[in-house]
Amino acid sequence: MLCHSGPFPEERFQGNLARELKASVARLDAPQLRARIVNAAHFNSQTIMPAYYQTSHLNRVAPKFVGQTILSGQEIEDVIAFLLTLNAQNGD
Repeated sequence: MLCHSGPFPEERFQGNLARELKASVARLDAPQLRARIVNAAHFNSQTIMPAYYQTSHLNRVAPKFVGQTILSGQEIEDVIAFLLTLNAQNGD
């Protein structure tokens, strides 16, 4: 919600730093989504999207978070499952 907007009418304030979620995930399958969530910089070195499942080659990490990922493996899979529902809606 910080960067993307989406189909969330109950959320009053949505992000505008990146494309709307449906547009961002259109035509991507689960492995492609996973790769982008794990480390979007692999595809675009200038991205502002954080690497949600990486612990090395990061900048300005607070000492108490060194060696930790932003999301767990299960959380990544949950996000992917949700994003795939947006792709299913895109086909309607």
